[in-house]
Amino acid sequence: MTPTPIRFYQVGSFAVGNRLLEEELRTVQSDPRRANSLDRGHRACQGCGEALGARYALDAAVRATGGDLVAINATGCLEVFSTPFPESSWRVPWLHSLFGNTPAVASGVAAALRVKGRSNVRVVAQAGDGGTVDIGFGALSGMFERNDDVLFICYDNEAYMNTGVQRSGATPPAARTATTEAVGPEPGNPFGQGKDLPRIALAHGIGYVATATVADLHDLEAKVIKAMARHGARYLHVLVPCPLGWGSQSRDTIRLARLAAESGLFPVFEAEDGIVTSVRKIRHKVPVEDYLVLQRRFAHLFKPERRDEVIAHLQALADENITRYGLVAPEEVEV
Repeated sequence: MTPTPIRFYQVGSFAVGNRLLEEELRTVQSDPRRANSLDRGHRACQGCGEALGARYALDAAVRATGGDLVAINATGCLEVFSTPFPESSWRVPWLHSLFGNTPAVASGVAAALRVKGRSNVRVVAQAGDGGTVDIGFGALSGMFERNDDVLFICYDNEAYMNTGVQRSGATPPAARTATTEAVGPEPGNPFGQGKDLPRIALAHGIGYVATATVADLHDLEAKVIKAMARHGARYLHVLVPCPLGWGSQSRDTIRLARLAAESGLFPVFEAEDGIVTSVRKIRHKVPVEDYLVLQRRFAHLFKPERRDEVIAHLQALADENITRYGLVAPEEVEV
């Protein structure tokens, strides 16, 4: 189903009430009959973007499959805060795997279901950026190459948050982490390192690749539903701000996800068979500084002395994304 574009009436807040939409266009989260796949009782931090992303994505997947779904979960924040033994906040069939073998386990579950003739039961694999971009990278590439019938979702909070906020392959340049301290002539994470996993997934030529943020619920849910309508390997990369690791206010989780997209630092797009087919245009382009200043992991760029050259370098990376994906209309006025 092709999603219908929705006009946003409250420009300042980017919000539109579900009551203004036809019932079939309303979000899954607005439905009192939603699955609540990740239910209350979990131990996520206040304002956790990953908890929001997992609930949004899994509830949409449950709707798309009629509940015929198995979720595979890597070790990490999502697993730790949702399943402290002997409790669980999951209301779907759920398996815990190791940090690095989640794609392989998911492929095995999909193969077992195929052998048993249970083609109606779909498989969703979940991991953070550490279990996706780093430790699980080889297994994920293998899953893509074999075109296994799995939707793999990466909840990207840009570091190893569960083990002490260490740098991952998805940590942005100049960010302070426990292993990239804000010291020396080039403080924070070095430029030129890490991996752009959505582009790597694109290079595999798999059927569906998309990025999303927790700031746009309609977009995130639509992409999950679209992915579940397909078979074969699919990949969804969701930006999920982490108040603890980013040093941000809990109330700013959605705001930060929106600013990441509106600045161009996190391009939102979807692709089919290795070709980008649509992008989320930036509505009001903002400078990257608006995004950086809200996070203590970038505080060293502003005091004790302002690092204009580093901020300009980050702005250049955002502008490169805008050009690569065509995120701003040609007539858009530059900030």
